[in-house]
Amino acid sequence: MASLAQQFTGLRCSPLSSSSRLSRRVSKNFPQNKSASVSPTIVAAVAMSSGQTKERLELKKMFEDAYERCRTAPMEGVAFTVDDFAAAIEQYDFNSEIGTRVKGTVFKTDANGALVDISAKSSAYLSVEQACIHRIKHVEEAGIVPGMVEEFVIIGENESDDSLLLSLRNIQYELAWERCRQLQAEDVIVKAKVIGANKGGLVALVEGLRGFVPFSQISSKAAAEELLEKEIPLKFVEVDEEQTKLVLSNRKAVADSQAQLGIGSVVLGVVQSLKPYGAFIDIGGINGLLHVSQISHDRVSDIATVLQPGDTLKVMILSHDRDRGRVSLSTKKLEPTPGDMIRNPKLVFEKAEEMAQTFRQRIAQAEAMARADMLRFQPESGLTLSSDGILGPLGSDLPDDGVDLTADDIPSAVDL
Repeated sequence: MASLAQQFTGLRCSPLSSSSRLSRRVSKNFPQNKSASVSPTIVAAVAMSSGQTKERLELKKMFEDAYERCRTAPMEGVAFTVDDFAAAIEQYDFNSEIGTRVKGTVFKTDANGALVDISAKSSAYLSVEQACIHRIKHVEEAGIVPGMVEEFVIIGENESDDSLLLSLRNIQYELAWERCRQLQAEDVIVKAKVIGANKGGLVALVEGLRGFVPFSQISSKAAAEELLEKEIPLKFVEVDEEQTKLVLSNRKAVADSQAQLGIGSVVLGVVQSLKPYGAFIDIGGINGLLHVSQISHDRVSDIATVLQPGDTLKVMILSHDRDRGRVSLSTKKLEPTPGDMIRNPKLVFEKAEEMAQTFRQRIAQAEAMARADMLRFQPESGLTLSSDGILGPLGSDLPDDGVDLTADDIPSAVDL
């Protein structure tokens, strides 16, 4: 409840005169006394009214001074200038045109996509379809989680709220095409998974891109259905990003792989299937036969007791018929001791290169001996056979009339 003083504040009262009705009533009821004082309440109200009037005047003057400063010198005493403000706007201003790349921070994800802060007037949106070059059901499958900072590309605008639409998929596509061009320039062989087929050939996935392999460029005689979901070696024939054209060849890849297969070389293979007569081994897209007689020095009655489909092993190339596309393999030649392939296949795997080197040396020596057995050396031939069985230039220790090598002088080739 307002005080009596507050009720009197601002009231303007005319001075009491002796002729007024109130004056006459007061003088009638209360005899006049010259020494009588004025009511204390009225004095307090008058004093309070004077103090508030003074405060109002001071406040008015303060506002008038502030208005004058704003009118005449608005930036006086302000550290943040107009130039600073313009620089701040320029710092956070970016080009929102389609195709522009922006850096953003993911701050929320859901089943349909993710919200991204790109320092724009509103958050941008990354849909699950634009989150990855591969098909995914949730953005987290592509590693997109709150707090992730990444570069995105603007692909459109949401008309309902003017928010920008982003994509990672477009950037990944550009990188994939660039990678394919690089692999084509390096003329390398890549392995790709067959994901489909049509009347013209196979569709394989390379670096996230769908490439076409014409049937004329497939070396295998297997039906297209048999190659689905399998990986095959491929080489690039045509990489055209503008035309979205990626053509590949399995035939070229296999031909290059076969050219690198040397007799006596050791390669890594995977068991594909077992037959009563041996096992078919995939060696870089080429199927080779590991005959049952070439598995071990010891007799193998049941191949399944030694090998199973999916097993990884090292095999030696025994022969390669390029015309017929046949490769003969052996693990028997890689055994440190007879029967190791049955009892200790891990040792055979570890010692494969060492045993292959020994095998190649024995082959070279046997070939040299065989050539020497067919020759009758004379001084004019300019060749001689060293004690190691190696053909070389004629030495001073050879008699002038030559050396007649008989069958008794030449050791027989070792059964390899």
